[in-house]
This record gives sequence, structure tokens and C-alpha cells, in this order.
Amino acid sequence: MSMGRTILSTTLAFSLAACGGGGSGGSTSGSGGGATGGGSTNQCSLSQRQDWVLAQLNEWYLFPNLLDTSVSKANYDGVQSYINALVAPARAQNRDRFFTYITSIEEENDLIQNGSNAGFGVRLSYDTQARRVFVVEAFENAPAFAEGIDRGTEILAIGGQTVADIMAANPNNPAGAVSNALGPSEPGVTRELRIRQPDGTESRVSVAKEEYSLDPLSDRYGSLILDNGGTKVGYINLRTFIVDDASRQLRDAFSQFRSQGIEQVILDFRYNGGGLVSVAELLGDLLAADKVGQEFSTTIFRPSKSENNETYNFSSQPQAISAMKIAVIGTNATASASELLPNAFIPYLGQNIAFVGSDTFGKPVGQIARDRSACDDRLRVVAFRSVNRDDNGGYYDGLASVMPRTCAAADDFLVPLGDPREASISAALDFLAGRSCTAIGAADKDGTVQARLPERELMMPSEPSAAQLRIPGLF
Repeated sequence: MSMGRTILSTTLAFSLAACGGGGSGGSTSGSGGGATGGGSTNQCSLSQRQDWVLAQLNEWYLFPNLLDTSVSKANYDGVQSYINALVAPARAQNRDRFFTYITSIEEENDLIQNGSNAGFGVRLSYDTQARRVFVVEAFENAPAFAEGIDRGTEILAIGGQTVADIMAANPNNPAGAVSNALGPSEPGVTRELRIRQPDGTESRVSVAKEEYSLDPLSDRYGSLILDNGGTKVGYINLRTFIVDDASRQLRDAFSQFRSQGIEQVILDFRYNGGGLVSVAELLGDLLAADKVGQEFSTTIFRPSKSENNETYNFSSQPQAISAMKIAVIGTNATASASELLPNAFIPYLGQNIAFVGSDTFGKPVGQIARDRSACDDRLRVVAFRSVNRDDNGGYYDGLASVMPRTCAAADDFLVPLGDPREASISAALDFLAGRSCTAIGAADKDGTVQARLPERELMMPSEPSAAQLRIPGLF
């Protein structure tokens, strides 16, 4: 049985919860297919669900020698806590940082097919030391944006209590406390917020969570053509690979690039935690009109499941361009399919591809979906690893270590996305123009890269929804 190419990648969630929110994470891939269960709901006791999970892991887990099957299910009051115990040896070796998890079939399918989500429609980052929370991105069709909340807006207070006090009262989990104060991801949940805009003006707004569709490419800055000293550069800001409609939007964007003769591209994946590998493959195709038939990537399962190994070759797309130089913007929120794609281009572009920003999360492994419909359980189990044409793909500590070129740059959240003045976009344009930059990890002698803005993490609730699992910082 082939697992097909509907492989999904997802964001790290439960490690964030264990660390008190923040950080962001990764996934590269998992399959949309899977076993479905039948029968009545009496099959869905905690014990039976735990037994089913163990059976699936014993059959599919990529690292069978790193499963601790000696743990007793009776010691765990949930399915996820039991999974975390089973895969603890792999986690200790940095191979499965809470990438294997249980979720809802219905919620995940609705997210993939329709982009469905309930919330304010913002992505939040936090600075624990300064006890501050900022909006780093806002969805245009969501309620927060309608109230003037956008990138660079600081949330000062929630329901009359300051964010600083909320964090200070919960030193072991300050970001989780803010998440709890914002309420569950349910339509109708309303919060009064005191906010400060980048220009210093403050106001109070009341915002109610609503159902809205997650737009993979913003209508404002998702696809742009930038002028770089007379050279046209295609700019793509892809929020997520998880929503099917990303494919249509990317085709439309590259049709414009092709008509303008663009050969240099910036891929802005700074908050992109992954998604459908099929979308990553399409984006690869759209960048590689000159590479049709050559290898994009290969997925490799455990030896007992090697019949599912599969190589994807670049295929012809009428909208495709031949990208001669690519700059990929990322942060520690960049993971999975967002790492898979640049890794695939390293053998072809060499010094003509660079990673810009700060190092990625590091997830060269992927999940497949194993479904038990009677319980609405979907197990995302790490089942394969991904490699490029040169059989390279071991970037567990981040993509920067394997990239031919890197340029350190801040994520300047006080400047709009898509703006050439924004620090990471400016550094990407410098690379494309042949100007020098400071490598990621190199000493920052003048302090302009590392010290200009505080280090921040994207916020994650303790019990994330299907959308929050895959879109870091979403609220």
C-alpha cells in the first residue's frame, strides 16, 4: 500500500506546551491517508484508545528502537501524555520533539479543505523577560484586523489586567497564562484589549472571536514584485502549506512572475510551520521550469515499510519560472515543509540560494495520518524522513547548518511584511544583489543584527486547536 503524496507536515505544539508556550516548531510531512476504525463509541475508552495508539506506533514509527514500550498506560490520564512517554527516547535524541500527537479528524480535514478556524485572527509573539506581547501578523478577513490590530500592535492588557501582571503571576508559564487569558478558540469569546500601535497611540477595543478562513497568501503582501536596484524580484510570503487553496494562489502569483521575466525570488517562511508536502512540491515545480524530471526530494520509511518510499521529481507547470537565485527568510518558527523546500534546491543552486534571518526549528522527519473514525482520532505519527537529491536531510538542529549561504537578520515586526525596509527582506535583497552579509551564528560586531530587537517566541496554548498545531502563534 503506497502512502501517496498527500503527506502533511505540522507544527510543534506539545513541546511548546511543556515549555510554557512559545518557540515554534516544526514538521515536515505526514500522510493524509490512514486506517479508519469502525464500531460504536464503546471502543473509545481511554484504555482502548491508548492500545490503538501503541499498535500504530509499533507498526509505523520511524524509530522503532527509540520507543519505550515498557511504560504503563495506567500511569497516564490522557492519550497524548501516553504518546509522549512512549516516544521519550526519540525526543531525548532530538528526533521527535513532540511531533507525534493525537488530533481530531474532523477539525483537521476542515482546516485543510476550507482553512476553517475560530479566533481573533492574529499571530502573537512574546518576550518573557520584558513581559510584552506583540502581534506579528494579522489575517485581513478576521475580527482583530477590523479593530485596527495588525503587525506591530502591542497587547498591553486583557480584560483590565496588564499583560505584565498576567505573566508575572505565572513565572513558570507566562505565555500560557496570556493564552488562557485570551480564552478558548470558540466563536463568541470576547475580550476587551488595551493596545498600543507602533506610533505610540493607545486605545481600548473589544474583539469577539469568529469563524474565518485562513488565507495562505495575504492579499496585501502574499505576492509582490520588488525593485532591487533595477532588478525585479518576486516576493512570496506563504503563511502555511496546510490549506489546499495555497496551490491556486501560488499558481496565480507565479503566472505574474513569469509574465515579468523574474528569475530571482524571496520566499518568506518566517512563521511557516509547514503543511501539505503536495503544496511544497508544487512550489518547487513553480520555481524550477528548467529542472523538470530531476529529483525534488525522497521520502524514506523504516525498513519494514520501505515499499512506501517515494521520490518526487520536478514536474512541468505552465506558470513556472526558472529561478536562478533564491533567498529564503526564516526564524525558529520555520519548520517542516518550509525546510524541505530550500533543502531540495541546495544541490541545484549551491551558492545561489541563501537562508536569511535566524535558524529554523529543524525537522527533517514527517508524519503520516492513522485514523480511527469511531473516536474522531487522527494519530500523526512520525513515520519517514526526507532527503534531497544528494541524500542530505539531517538538519535536526536547524537548516542553517546545511545551507551554502546564510545571512543573519532580525524579524523587524514594527515594519510591515513585504516592505523592502524590513530587516530580513532588506538582507534578502542584499544577498540577491551580491552584497555581503553576516552569516547566521557569526559574531555580530556592530550589534545591528542580533541586538537590535529582543528575541521573541511565538505563543502556543497548552491545548492547541488543529489550526494552532500547524500555524505557530495563531489566536
